[in-house]
Amino acid sequence: MTTATRGRRWIEHWTPEDDTFWATTGKKVARRNLWFSIFSEHIGFSIWSLWSVMVLFMGPKYGFSAGDKFLLTSTPTLVGAIARLPYTFAVAKFGGRNWTVVSALLLLIPSIAAAIVIEPGTPLWVFLLVAALGGVGGGNFASSMANINAFFPEKAKGMALGLNAGGGNLGVAVIQLIGLLVIATAGNNAPRIVLFVYLPLIVIAALCAYLFMDNIASMRNDGKGMREVVKESHTWVMSFLYIGTFGSFIGYSFAFGLVLQNQFGRTPLQAAAVTFLGPLLGSLSRPVGGWLSDRIGGGRITFWNFVGMAALTVLLIIASNAKSLALFTAAFIVLFVLTGIGNGSTYKMIPAIFRAKAKAAIAAGADETAELLNARKLSGALIGLAGAIGALGGLFINLAFRQSFMNTGSGVPAFVGFLVFYGICFVVTWAVYLRRSEVGDNQLALAGSRV
Repeated sequence: MTTATRGRRWIEHWTPEDDTFWATTGKKVARRNLWFSIFSEHIGFSIWSLWSVMVLFMGPKYGFSAGDKFLLTSTPTLVGAIARLPYTFAVAKFGGRNWTVVSALLLLIPSIAAAIVIEPGTPLWVFLLVAALGGVGGGNFASSMANINAFFPEKAKGMALGLNAGGGNLGVAVIQLIGLLVIATAGNNAPRIVLFVYLPLIVIAALCAYLFMDNIASMRNDGKGMREVVKESHTWVMSFLYIGTFGSFIGYSFAFGLVLQNQFGRTPLQAAAVTFLGPLLGSLSRPVGGWLSDRIGGGRITFWNFVGMAALTVLLIIASNAKSLALFTAAFIVLFVLTGIGNGSTYKMIPAIFRAKAKAAIAAGADETAELLNARKLSGALIGLAGAIGALGGLFINLAFRQSFMNTGSGVPAFVGFLVFYGICFVVTWAVYLRRSEVGDNQLALAGSRV
């Protein structure tokens, strides 16, 4: 199964859709790669969201306004979104295992830089530069998801991608929980302790990837998929929907603590005691979205999820106007859960779309092996592209909150904008993937049962 022609741990034969191969060989190898991919991606998410924690340590002596801090949390979001495109190509170019090692080691750069500069008196532009370096942690998601997508058969992709992404997303909650523990025990003058926890974990993640993961040789041509996938109308629909799910998750993860501080006057410790719960539950619910989609259909789960997100946003507006901290916090945490479910369901839809197209081509007489490989190539490319575009939603959310608080001192105008966006999302999901129609791609009409 493996070959030494290009170094250790290159898999030349990989056919997960073959039930015999999957049962005897594939499942064990795929699961091993999945768990170590999750570990590395988890650390990547933690470093990407590092500044959502660092701002809690930045009290009045730092001299930064709420707008400055929202800008600081927005910067790694933007860079992480951009990094996702080359990270997706890197898997096909260098191999999933090889790139996981490199991408893990790259996390040392923003972590060490943050440990050096995190002190009062450092100019804002320096903090923005170091926060931008943290964007490499956002790239890890795209390469990890493209890699794991290649390891699993269609019937298991929803759960596998949900676990991979959910385990990675947990990195946001874990670093916020570590920040809470540091503030509670050492005070808000010891931010470097958080970084000292992560530096050895980064090295361990890289070492585990080197020792226990594999490269799939047939992915070498997957890099060509991006040129093809941008021509697909479904590419842009799914990328748009992913702005609403993952963009909301990462944007709210970065902003939740600052919103509580600025709208409800919470102290850093009071904010930190709550903020980790949202990303935690949102991460844990992501595999649930994949699991439900495997059984009910990604289109149906995504539609009702956006309806729920819109309803929760209405509650957030009501709670904000009523100045009800309890209702606001509860609604925000449930909203996080729905972002996780939506993340899982939208990513399940991506490989299912191209699988449906491949089945149609095979039924028309096309070569089965070639069509299935092409479906994997295109779904891997779309996973990277949608991940990059979706992550921009996190940037928009933080910039919307920044402008909202600067203009009104409240997050309500931002929430109104999010409400309108979620309404558009569920209408688009219904129109493209659930509505019975003779127009467009008939293989994907009534997509809730398959996509």
